[in-house]
Amino acid sequence: MPQNRLTRLFQEKSGNLLNIYFTAGYPKLEDTVTILEELEAAGADLVEIGMPFSDPLADGPTIQASNQVALENGMSIKKLLNQLVQVRERVSLPLILMGYLNPVMQYGFERFCEEAARVGVDGLILPDLPFAEYEEEYKPVLEKYGLSLIFLITPQTSEARIRQIDALTNSFIYMVSSASTTGSQVQASDSQQAYFSKVQKLGLKNPLLIGFGISDKPSFELACQSAHGAIIGSAFIKALQKPSEVRENVRSFLQSIKG
Repeated sequence: MPQNRLTRLFQEKSGNLLNIYFTAGYPKLEDTVTILEELEAAGADLVEIGMPFSDPLADGPTIQASNQVALENGMSIKKLLNQLVQVRERVSLPLILMGYLNPVMQYGFERFCEEAARVGVDGLILPDLPFAEYEEEYKPVLEKYGLSLIFLITPQTSEARIRQIDALTNSFIYMVSSASTTGSQVQASDSQQAYFSKVQKLGLKNPLLIGFGISDKPSFELACQSAHGAIIGSAFIKALQKPSEVRENVRSFLQSIKG
């Protein structure tokens, strides 16, 4: 598969990678590109843009609420792709679209991949895409458009499945910190550290980013001790809720993590 911004990033930077998640169309419908511009200026390494869905199963209350607001604001896959048409003139960060299979299938899987690639998207996270179906049916489509698919692993994922995922991955593996939904806190608990350590010892070829429960500088630094970086979602969404101007909220939040 040809290189994209995502694969290049992991070749150029090996640790302390900060991946920020936000929901497209939140807090306001037209905030998407503004937030992306400010995330790049403030030092994020890569970004996950959430495609809002009415039933986001893996997400905790903060991200669920942002999905609801974004849908009420009028956000859709078509609207998001339209917003991103000229984003590459202003933003060079690797961009990942994260969402659920149902709206993507309604849009048309290949049409979605083709249009996402055209506007400069580098990868997808579709947590409910069955692994076997990806291998048999969807992998050639993603490869055709140069898109990386990122898989999630959890403390319950078997070693055999982790190795299978590693073999099929060409960017990074999303390491879910616990079996709960997003927004629960990463802690230096024995069970969590044992899980991180077990995965580290597998000697996987792909980098690992830890997500779910990373909310501040200490939890970011803790995650970076066990992986190549970490993903922050719910805490960033909460920062966007502050009454200040959206650019200021983005800047001050990233300063609190990286400063």
